[in-house]
Amino acid sequence: MVKKILSSKSPVKLLEKSVKGGLGPGNLGVFASRKGVGKTACLVQIALNRLVEGQGVIHVSYASRVDYIIAWYEEMFKNLATSENLQKAMETHDEIIRRRVIMNFQQGGMDTEQVLKGLEALLVHGNFPARTIIVDGFNFYLPAAADVKLFKQFAVEHQLEFWFSCSLHGDDPLFDEQGIPFILKDYLDSFDIIFTLENEKDRVKVNLVKDHDRLSLKKLNLELDPQTLLLARA
Repeated sequence: MVKKILSSKSPVKLLEKSVKGGLGPGNLGVFASRKGVGKTACLVQIALNRLVEGQGVIHVSYASRVDYIIAWYEEMFKNLATSENLQKAMETHDEIIRRRVIMNFQQGGMDTEQVLKGLEALLVHGNFPARTIIVDGFNFYLPAAADVKLFKQFAVEHQLEFWFSCSLHGDDPLFDEQGIPFILKDYLDSFDIIFTLENEKDRVKVNLVKDHDRLSLKKLNLELDPQTLLLARA
């Protein structure tokens, strides 16, 4: 019952309704914003939704320690359970965590081919039933076009969905007239869905700038709650 409520009430459902058929196997999606706006919160909510639905998730972190990522999952799960007043949520928590693997890499210390070999070993040889891969902290400001193509090829071959975060930095403007981050324009062929997050007063608003084969800036009726960082209707 707890899992059913968490799945049906998941704020990720609101996000996926905003795009054509969700992300889907073989595709790459990305959340882009300046640092500290809420990208990791969005990725963890997507991961928690998949876990509650019985799917496996692999969380690849390039930027943070494993204990820091675990803290994100604990906090987001607690906020989601509290928002629904679920008294027995910890029983579900202990169950779903067994379907999550966290891997930590340094982008300068291990190339993407090695990372993907590690994923393949876990998925194929370890028979880990993941359908969603989270890639947090990948630096798109490094020469990365070939790496992103490798991720895309791997997603297609293994029928996985990949969700990335992209931290934007530097002086404004960071976006073109269509709302696309300049740093991601070289990766448009690889990414199927692009969301951007922007601060607006005391809220973080969610924008959709690429929806599969369609490029257009669409300000969604979604935002991150400033207290819980859960996605919610604006």
